[in-house]
This record gives sequence, structure tokens and C-alpha cells, in this order.
Amino acid sequence: MDYGLTINKLLGRNDVGDNDNYFWGTRTEHIIGVAGCLAITDHTSQSLFKSIYKKELCFAKSPTAFVAHTFFFIFTGVTLYVAGDSLLNPAHESKRYQEFKDGTYASYVGSNTAWFEPFVPVLVTKFAGPVAGASWLGSSLLPATLAYATVKGVGWNDWGNSGLNNTEMKMNGLYVEKK
Repeated sequence: MDYGLTINKLLGRNDVGDNDNYFWGTRTEHIIGVAGCLAITDHTSQSLFKSIYKKELCFAKSPTAFVAHTFFFIFTGVTLYVAGDSLLNPAHESKRYQEFKDGTYASYVGSNTAWFEPFVPVLVTKFAGPVAGASWLGSSLLPATLAYATVKGVGWNDWGNSGLNNTEMKMNGLYVEKK
């Protein structure tokens, strides 16, 4: 995977890619940007719920509100990431507004597929027991990973849509120079 020039060099990949890209369009941008924006919007949404209803947001006690929260924080978080990327990424220089519109629409389409995320720990509990359902793996990592996969798979059409960017294709011997 292409983590950007600095991290690639730390990993001993000194001769990958043909650009001097340290961050934009790399997996590092994506990992830090999306995860950071989702964390901010998730915590903000939960704080708003708590300040309005004077109780913690909990799927077992408020399933409808929790599912709405799931859509809201995923859509808002990914759209926040899209806004930052379209505004700051040099690759979008001549098409910033179009990138923002396309990314926002893709975020909306993909976010609608993540409705199942709160139900994952319930299913894990049913099939693997309460300890597994309450574990970090069953209650956090698995639901988030499945939601990410469906949001990305259904909604997004970005540089990673084909699976690999040009640097990653070169790293894997798949890149064909265009003439």
C-alpha cells in the first residue's frame, strides 16, 4: 500500500512511485482523514444527544435514535473529510467544487447502507455469546469495519475505487505507462 513518501521510506520502500507525494492521495491521508472526521462527528453527535435528552445514547434503550445517529455521524464525518480533501488536495486544483459535490453524493449513498451497524454487536452476542458481543472486536471493530466496507463499496468512486493507485500498481508490477 502507498502510505506516502515519508512512511514508504520508513518502511524501506525508497524507490516506489514517480511522485513526491507525502500525504495527498495516499492511504495515510485516507486513514487519518476519514477516521479523524468520523471520531469527531461520532462524539459530537453523542454529546448533542446527551445534552438534549439528558441521558447517554444507547442502542438498547433508544434504537431509533441510535440508528439515526449512525447515519448522521457517518454521513457528516465522511462529508467533512470530502470537504477537506476537495479543498486542500492539490490533485483537485481545477475541480474542487465538482469533487466536493461528487464526494458528498457518494457519502449520502454509502451512508444509507450503514443502517445495520448498531445491530452487529447484537448478532455477535446471539451467535458467540455476551462476552464476544461486548468485546472491542464484537462491539467496535467488526461493526465499524463492516460499515466502512459497505459505505465505501456502495458509495465512493475515488482514486482507490479500482483497488490500487498508480504507486501501488508500480509496487505490484501492474503499472503500464500510458503513452
